[in-house]
Amino acid sequence: MKLITSALAAAALSAAVFVAPARAHFQLIYTPEVNLEKAGDIPLLLVFWHPFSNGHAMDMGKPEQFFVVHKGEKTDLLGKLQPVTFKGAENSSAGYEAKVPVRRLGDYIFAIVPAPYLEKSEDKYIQQLTKSYVNVGGTPSGWDKPIGLATEIVPLNKPTVVLAGSTFTGQLLSEGKPVAGAEIEVEYMAAEPDMAARKAGTPKAAPPPGGAVVAVTDANGMFTFGIPKAGFWGFAALGSGPAKEHDGKPLSQDAVLWVRANELK
Repeated sequence: MKLITSALAAAALSAAVFVAPARAHFQLIYTPEVNLEKAGDIPLLLVFWHPFSNGHAMDMGKPEQFFVVHKGEKTDLLGKLQPVTFKGAENSSAGYEAKVPVRRLGDYIFAIVPAPYLEKSEDKYIQQLTKSYVNVGGTPSGWDKPIGLATEIVPLNKPTVVLAGSTFTGQLLSEGKPVAGAEIEVEYMAAEPDMAARKAGTPKAAPPPGGAVVAVTDANGMFTFGIPKAGFWGFAALGSGPAKEHDGKPLSQDAVLWVRANELK
């Protein structure tokens, strides 16, 4: 309990954390195991969803980019994507899956630049430039480096080895420069997907009352959040990207990062 309390206190000191009206669209690049002992093929599921509330899922168009970076080497993965139907608690939606080989030790940074999604209720487009991480063999190899997205969150804690009850710190960049005063929505993946069935799993938590949890970056683009529970946590910087319009409508170009927290046993 002391560890959780101190983690939340650190979050409050490092960046303003508050509750805001929920939007909670989150792009996922999901695989259940992010720390692998040896090389192999890993399954990936790409869906656009409300994972904290296990709510509405949105149709994905064909991504503009999908790639992985390992030790600074970028590999295009668009050709590995296969369309799938994902079943959420409320509806079914169009997504993608892929099976990707990871053959060498170190960190694999998976990234997607999805097609902009038209949110009709807001009459604007959303494009979430998303990163997630897999490590092979426990060997670090660049998890703390930017990968050149138009906007991205760079982790300052190893994203595959975050402890529940500790804190996570990230730095928001847009065109390679820190972004001050940006809102960061925080989302818990309450219903981790069942990969074989391509559907939402059983929820392990429910969103808190009052809407989305939000942090605000400091003068150096930094934010820190106390991680209260094991599982996957997502961070989305809303509208942090340089692109502001698509097809004549406003565009929110967001940076999304997923990390995995584990209980200390």
